[in-house]
Amino acid sequence: MTTVDEAVVEGDWEYRRLRLPPAVSRRAAMIQLSIHAEFAGWELRTVRLYADGTRRVWLRRKRSAADHSTGLPV
Repeated sequence: MTTVDEAVVEGDWEYRRLRLPPAVSRRAAMIQLSIHAEFAGWELRTVRLYADGTRRVWLRRKRSAADHSTGLPV
């Protein structure tokens, strides 16, 4: 089961961290990240692979003008 942390907003960027457990294959991870990119506008920033097979993934996306007006992440 993939764990998604709260989004973090820094300036013009919004970041989100995912934790992919060891049971998730490389292909399944690729598909899941492609879906985030295609439908939610996220891009891959960093991937860390740990010795136990867990992956920590940082995604980021540019905030829109509407996001800046409310100060809240979308």
